[in-house]
Amino acid sequence: MTGTTAITAEPPSPAAALPRAVNRSRAMGGRLGVHVAVADVADLAAAERDAARVAARVRAWAGRLTRHDAASDLMRANGDPRGATPVRPTLAAALRWAADAAELTGGIVDVTLLRERLAAEATGPADESMTPADAASGPVALPARPSDPASRPAWRVEPAPHRGALLHRGPGVAFDLDGVAKGWIADRALALLDHYPGSLVDADGDLAIRTAEGDAWEVGVADPRTPGAELAVFVLPGARLGSRYGLATSGISIHRWTGPDGRRHHLIDPRTGRAAATDVVQATVLAGSARAAEAWAKTAVVLGLVAALDVLDRAPILGAILLAADGRVLEVPRTTRWLA
Repeated sequence: MTGTTAITAEPPSPAAALPRAVNRSRAMGGRLGVHVAVADVADLAAAERDAARVAARVRAWAGRLTRHDAASDLMRANGDPRGATPVRPTLAAALRWAADAAELTGGIVDVTLLRERLAAEATGPADESMTPADAASGPVALPARPSDPASRPAWRVEPAPHRGALLHRGPGVAFDLDGVAKGWIADRALALLDHYPGSLVDADGDLAIRTAEGDAWEVGVADPRTPGAELAVFVLPGARLGSRYGLATSGISIHRWTGPDGRRHHLIDPRTGRAAATDVVQATVLAGSARAAEAWAKTAVVLGLVAALDVLDRAPILGAILLAADGRVLEVPRTTRWLA
């Protein structure tokens, strides 16, 4: 799974009041950070062990949902020719969120664009997130798919015993969970740390955050035009019963190349089946969950600046910052209260 990495939770926030344990590793083609706030320094050792365990769970979940491994649950389902395919609980839950995200964003978040993504990448550089093991797994044969987006068959996930599901889909439907899975995984990992005062899971730029009363997380949004520079800094305070946030960035500045028909990138517009023609270079969204923030950030980039500002102003989010192709940095009005 790949995406724009444009948010950083490091170094530790100067707004922090509680000690932090941190586990850093790699997953989903990029960085993985699990940060745990504790009430007392004596709890740091236990928090470090729990952070490592959560990181291992994240890697396991990501391994089931990746398109870069023919043996993953996702790619096995993609290669299954049946119209009703049994899927295991992790994939079932991720697909249920993907269906919700599609409805939430009016179909702009569409996880059935695997062929279009592969077609775009076929004229670009090698996928920099792919490990040697991923590359060695080889392609999975996929059924044919209608070329007209309006004629593409629907899909749904039906509950089955033992927390699994039956995936129902028409001919040609295959899935690329990508950033949808990252946000969903970040939220799921955060829930494993609810017994601590606060925590933050950075799933390669999709952040799920829970903040305790009297504490805060300070998160910088990177400026893709200048290495080391920041577009903004979010300060996310806690409350008496805790506060939950999601912060995610999507953009076209990382996975970008020149193909035979001009500039291309990895964000596909489901309305055309091609790389989105957009004047939004990067969108960062603050919401109540990482999965929602990721969905709205991707939607903003695909829609383009005018439509994005209109949609985000009405969306159930806390704030958003957009970097336009002409260099302007624009905010949804309610964003200001969260900025340093």
